[in-house]
Amino acid sequence: MNEMQVRPAVNPGYAGGQLAKAFHTAATHEDEATRRRAEERVRRWTGVAQGMADGSLTIGSRTPVRGLPAWVTPEVVRGGFATGDAAAGGPWTAHEAEVAARAGLRTDDRLAVFRYFLTDAGLDELYTMLDSGRYHVAVPEEAALLTVAWLLRAGDRFAALTLLDEITPYADRLRFLPRVCDTPVPDGSAVHRESVGSLRATLGARRPKPAVEAMNEALTVWNPFADQLLAHWLETVDDGRLGAVHPAGWTERGRELLERYRRLSVRHTLCTKHRNPRGNSAILLAALAEALDGPRTGKARGAGARIADHLTGRTARGAGPRGAARGAARPGLLRHAVDAMVAKRGVPGSPAHAELRARQAADASTATLHELARVLITRLANLRDDAGLPDTAWLLVPVTDEEAERTGVRAGSPIPDSLRHPVERALSAPVATLVERGIVPSAEVLAELVPQLVAATTALAYHDPALRTLMTAGYGAFAERRSLLLLNLEHQVRMEELPWVRAVSAYRRVSTDTAGNAREALAELGTLTVRAFPGTIVPNPMLQELGSLARQAGVGAVFTEELAADIFMGTFSVKFLRAAQNAGELLEGSLYARYYGIDYAAIREIADVGRERGFAADTSDAFATLCRERADIDTRGRSWVAANGKVIEQAQILTTHNLAALVHPIGVEPAEGWAEPARGAYRTVCRLVQQIAGNPRSLGTVKDAAYAWRQTLFFLSLCGVEDQFAVIAWMAEETARRPKHTVRRLAPVLAGLRHVFTGGTLDDPASPNTRRFLGWATDGHWMRTA
Repeated sequence: MNEMQVRPAVNPGYAGGQLAKAFHTAATHEDEATRRRAEERVRRWTGVAQGMADGSLTIGSRTPVRGLPAWVTPEVVRGGFATGDAAAGGPWTAHEAEVAARAGLRTDDRLAVFRYFLTDAGLDELYTMLDSGRYHVAVPEEAALLTVAWLLRAGDRFAALTLLDEITPYADRLRFLPRVCDTPVPDGSAVHRESVGSLRATLGARRPKPAVEAMNEALTVWNPFADQLLAHWLETVDDGRLGAVHPAGWTERGRELLERYRRLSVRHTLCTKHRNPRGNSAILLAALAEALDGPRTGKARGAGARIADHLTGRTARGAGPRGAARGAARPGLLRHAVDAMVAKRGVPGSPAHAELRARQAADASTATLHELARVLITRLANLRDDAGLPDTAWLLVPVTDEEAERTGVRAGSPIPDSLRHPVERALSAPVATLVERGIVPSAEVLAELVPQLVAATTALAYHDPALRTLMTAGYGAFAERRSLLLLNLEHQVRMEELPWVRAVSAYRRVSTDTAGNAREALAELGTLTVRAFPGTIVPNPMLQELGSLARQAGVGAVFTEELAADIFMGTFSVKFLRAAQNAGELLEGSLYARYYGIDYAAIREIADVGRERGFAADTSDAFATLCRERADIDTRGRSWVAANGKVIEQAQILTTHNLAALVHPIGVEPAEGWAEPARGAYRTVCRLVQQIAGNPRSLGTVKDAAYAWRQTLFFLSLCGVEDQFAVIAWMAEETARRPKHTVRRLAPVLAGLRHVFTGGTLDDPASPNTRRFLGWATDGHWMRTA
């Protein structure tokens, strides 16, 4: 076997490293919520490490957990590692406990709850849920009992019993029941980035900021107290001399101020500025305490005499209330503090002083993000967790009078942008609208939303309304299933493999209408991907959904997922060959083919397809060999991962990594033509290349830039010659606007494109100043040092 075909094994050290990082965070992080999340990661990674050690986990398999079939949704952590637990297992949920209490069952017997729903009373509850659609399927397994009920009501007792035979052995461990909701399952015609439940959690995570709370306390409590303290001392001024007079009641009012300070200092502890012994307020306060109570030693003397003592410095160092200034009795210190406070803000009650305090009071009354988040949570109270918001305008209006009376938040307080943005992410609207409004900022985020659209499209094949709703909910839950790390060319579990989906497959009717709907959705998503996110690789989750739509539409499109270089098996499944042959139908002889030196005619003739021992899919050795030859692997390279990456990149080049499939046979074609996507992809190239300078870990950026360049060439190849000429000229202008280091790095890339455009090849030794821009290298990438 070729050295590049050595099959990798899963390294247990990865799980150990993740466990160590999670443990460190759980033990040392200052934030309690972060520590709790880290503790949960510790639990999960401990399960991974133990399972790999004792053999109960087989990482890399479709059935990673011993004793659980492939259809059971596993709990999966970063990297595709199964923890050994099932997503539908774990502690009892609140709705399970409610059912058990209502049916008079033990609250620790999941099997008893399962059996209850096979009784007449339990089936009646399931029928009610089916008819109302008021339920939430959080994990795919929670759709199983509803499917049994639907089959029984449809008279298909055999299919229902067959399904029960398959799932009953796991009924003591897994939840097969959904949670009842107040509102129906969304029909999927609109999608949302965040659910109402997720929005609630985001808003609930807003905590009061200590600095803001302390500032508001200072403005509303301690500043007014300091004003009263200053005004009290100013009562003793006569002819510019502090302490010259002793107004009637001054002593009694002073004692009231001291007592008020004691009460305030117990109740208001956020702001500590007033405790600073060198602060003006503390000096005034300490002086007042000594003036009224005298120093701790010595004979009692009158209040007026003691004030004079403070001004002349004749008293011993006094001790006022806890934390007050010990040096308040130093000569001139009290006068200096009073003068400084008056000079800074004016005499309390004066116009300038009143205006300042009014402004500060207004600032303090401004609602905090924490308070406004609580208002928004209250507004969301009656909405279901798994739905989006058909409209957000009503949620973003200023605080009403009624809300102000109930919460204490000032009426009319506006909702700031920092809270508007998470609310906007919960907007439920057509996906094109979300992209247009910037709520979907990337292809990765778009991929997260696509399952909602595909769920509705898929469910249209079920003509019974209750079953259609159930399949919509089930597909949405299945889309949340995290992908496993798989070896030996195995594929992820598909929805049609779930026992309850198989059980109703006979009731799925694919018609011209349903196929047309799927084709329409497929074209819309493909067009959005090309127009909105040029230069970005189509993410694997998006490819899975596009593949599902293609099967429903009856379109023979072949999609190839992105492969991980560190677990590359040294060969490719046959779909990579089929995708390359399909690309050749579109690109043979094109600018793209000439730039990368692709002989699509030769690829069209490749016919060796077979199942190599140990693999789960057919492969083509000739195609894999072609990719290795094109990669020109340097055996002296230091990284076998980089060598794998070079081979994988060649497969992506030959197949166009799904771009050709979107154009043919799906038929994506932007209304404005292909020149604009080419420009958009090149802008991405420039932005990424610009980030290379000064970045010691820029390999990932270089790879992304090379992928964006590949898309630029693909889109450019679909343009007419005049548009190609115009775009290439525009590229030079666009590059010239960038920093010099970016211009320097892209110069040989653009020179290579111009050379090929005018009829040359990049394998021609007569073109030394040109480069074929690829992303992977085994001996250091030239662009990092250019």
